[in-house]
Amino acid sequence: MRFRHPNGDVVHLAYCTNVHPAETLDGVLAQLRDHCEPVRRLLRRDRLGIGLWLSRDAVRTLTAHPAALRRLRSELDRRGLEVVTLNGFPYEGFGAAEVKYRVYQPDWTDPRRLAHTADLARLLTTLMPDDAAEGTISTLPVAWRTPFDAVRARAARAALAALAERLATLEAETGRRVRVGLEPEPGCVIETTAEAIAQLTTVPGDRIGVCLDTCHLATCFEDPRTALNALQAARIPVPKVQLSAALHAEHPCLPEVREALAAFAEPRFLHQTRTRTAGGLLGTDDLVEALAGGVLPDESPWRAHFHVPLHTPPSPPLTSTTDVLRDTLEHLIGGPTPLSRHLEVETYTWQDLPSELRPGGPGQLADGIAAELAFARDLLVDLGLKELP
Repeated sequence: MRFRHPNGDVVHLAYCTNVHPAETLDGVLAQLRDHCEPVRRLLRRDRLGIGLWLSRDAVRTLTAHPAALRRLRSELDRRGLEVVTLNGFPYEGFGAAEVKYRVYQPDWTDPRRLAHTADLARLLTTLMPDDAAEGTISTLPVAWRTPFDAVRARAARAALAALAERLATLEAETGRRVRVGLEPEPGCVIETTAEAIAQLTTVPGDRIGVCLDTCHLATCFEDPRTALNALQAARIPVPKVQLSAALHAEHPCLPEVREALAAFAEPRFLHQTRTRTAGGLLGTDDLVEALAGGVLPDESPWRAHFHVPLHTPPSPPLTSTTDVLRDTLEHLIGGPTPLSRHLEVETYTWQDLPSELRPGGPGQLADGIAAELAFARDLLVDLGLKELP
């Protein structure tokens, strides 16, 4: 979906396909047919943006076989789909029964991460619509926080500097610009925007910046305006924003709140949980640890890294952090110039919701994704943007 900002810039809105992950190219093509195109039809759009997730195996196929890449581009065009952004965070196995800490491997200290991201950038120059101004890729925020020492930090900085050089070379070769955003996430080397600034001020140029995920921002209790003003002051670009909402519990000390939270403690993904105290931010790596008792103070609200649907908050006594999403969009998009032009709805946890909220099949999943995109569309229109055909 495309929108015209009052200043004339085009802002893209997509949804991320990691919600129905596929490890092979054939799986990706089936995904376009069975999920993405039905969402487009529900929204009655001639064209729908998707934030494509491509596993390492799919990337190998597309890189080694130009005909396969042409086929993917042709399928996108045939089904009324367009790609200006890729989700390069998960490397492989995102559809596994247990993902947890595996999603952070390989990290930016491993040469495989640089090679994978450079391959994604080259593929994106072909997949992008001919009239797209640039492409973007989101990636993990350097590494999980442990183990991480000075040696690994130097390796990661060198890899990011090498990526910046490769992106510049790619633009010179193809005439197409691709930027990469590190996605701050609780528990990682870059958890907050302040840590992103500290890491990225050493990376030359403006081709590597921040992918701002509004669920992660909220989970860490960051104020959007403060965070974004700091990024602007440090001249750190925000090539991409992931529109998402965290799980919020106002009174985690109450038994009924603990019971409601327990329904979201599932075995597939990490749901890092945070609370803000007078002494600072405290947290656990997973919701189940927070619920075990005695680990996380419960006098103040908790927020959990569980991407809940944008358009429908959980039932009381829980809620979500869509207020943080609204504030972020107002600051990023609502001003005289959009500070980011690629927006991606990223609720990848539909199948991991409590049973009463979980879609019953592909049709209900498509309905939910379409409703989320309509919710995001309405927020943009309220900020003065005009939806384009």
